[in-house]
Amino acid sequence: PSRYFFVVEEDNTPLAVTVTPCDAPLEWKLSVQELPEEASGEGSGDPEPLEQQKQQITSEEGTELFSYKGNDVEYFVSSSSPSGLYQLDLLSTEKDTHFKVYATTTPESDQPYPELPYDPRIDVTSLGRTTVTLAWKPSPTASLLRQPIQYCIVINKEHNFKSLCAVEARLSSDDAFMLAPKPGLDFSPFDFAHFGFPADNNSGKERGFLKPPKFGRQTPPKPRVDLHRVCIGNKNIFTVSDLKPDTQYYFDMFAVNTNTNMSTAYVGTFARTKEEAKQKTVELKDGKVTDVFIKRKGAKFLRFAPVSSHQKVTFSVHSCLDAVQIQVRRDGKLLLSQSVEGVRQFQLRGKAKAKYLIRLKGSKKGASMLKILATTRPNKQSFPSLPEDTRIKAFDKLRTCSSVTVAWLGTQERNKFCIYKREVDDNYNEEQKRREQNQCLGPDTRKKSEKVLCKYFHSQNIQKAVTTETIRGLQPGKSYLLDVYVIGHGGHSVKYQSKLVKTRKFC
Repeated sequence: PSRYFFVVEEDNTPLAVTVTPCDAPLEWKLSVQELPEEASGEGSGDPEPLEQQKQQITSEEGTELFSYKGNDVEYFVSSSSPSGLYQLDLLSTEKDTHFKVYATTTPESDQPYPELPYDPRIDVTSLGRTTVTLAWKPSPTASLLRQPIQYCIVINKEHNFKSLCAVEARLSSDDAFMLAPKPGLDFSPFDFAHFGFPADNNSGKERGFLKPPKFGRQTPPKPRVDLHRVCIGNKNIFTVSDLKPDTQYYFDMFAVNTNTNMSTAYVGTFARTKEEAKQKTVELKDGKVTDVFIKRKGAKFLRFAPVSSHQKVTFSVHSCLDAVQIQVRRDGKLLLSQSVEGVRQFQLRGKAKAKYLIRLKGSKKGASMLKILATTRPNKQSFPSLPEDTRIKAFDKLRTCSSVTVAWLGTQERNKFCIYKREVDDNYNEEQKRREQNQCLGPDTRKKSEKVLCKYFHSQNIQKAVTTETIRGLQPGKSYLLDVYVIGHGGHSVKYQSKLVKTRKFC
């Protein structure tokens, strides 16, 4: 047991005693005994020392004022206490422990502990897979009394804490049994990473301290404290990040008076983070085109398991908007990792009974759309081949009030090309054009009235695979958006980059 004494010299004195257990539960009681008459020191003018007063009194039983058992922060508060010798007895029944005691006869002016608001709960305002946002009402000590208050959040996976000193005791508990390092060896007693959540791979590395010599049976190493404390100033909202999905966490909030370093606990809360979204894997059919939509910064998984034995496997990818990252694994082994823009074809060596896993990762700019085809028949080509340059060139000198002349590149294979026009406002700009650059939208999405013509062309000499076309019947001084589609044997089309042209106003 621990026993403390203090004297209250006058009747009707305000009194406040606060006991904070910092680890194990405590049993404590407060009692008072009258001061003996001669203890007032009459005659000599000097009060007797406290030690002498104690010896005279401790044989008698005092009047018990208050008692408590548990690990809550508990208070005894009285607006008018009698004079006397006060005795505080504390007992820890479970184990060696720390505690804090604060006693005062001027509680009104002291106010060392921050006050709690009328609603002292912490609210979970949003919940993600790796984040939790907390909000709470400010302490009146900060808002009304203008005292310097900062808020400290404690996050752990085990339970809520009743006091900040319980957190500190927990944090230091795994240091209490460390071996003292031998002098002369480098060691770092303060490894700050220890305050965060430990990484899964450091179980073998117990900080910079020396390990005990191995004699006989080993005692299991003490688990590291999975506890995180962060002080955030006087903000009233905070997002905790880097949490694990589908895991229960306990959150405690403490208002700390930075002048007195005393703290008061809000009512703690707990929350379970959302679980990882299960990745659905799309099955690809041999020789069949599959449309894929990927959210911004998202990813999609596709699986291709050819039925027949195969020499080669061909993946044709048509990225409709921004570039897409593609990875192909065969039976777990990475065969391909590339960024794809436009139409690309990849041919990989086959293997009997092989299974292919394709991972597609979207762009940071926005959502991605693409078409993908996997086949074990190399001559089955659904996507048309494209030239390196898919721009449409307009000839400025050949512009008239009712026509424009354009050219574009083709390929060595014979393909069908269709050209479409659409009148747009004069303020139609590059940004709007960029938004409409979904290359996968084919001629079937266009109005019949917008079609200019379709034609076949190719050239064995790639330098000569160029075609020109004059588009007539246009209005003077108007802007038009021109689109060229190349249509493959499987009926799939790819759009060239749109071209904005304007007819002459005066001819």
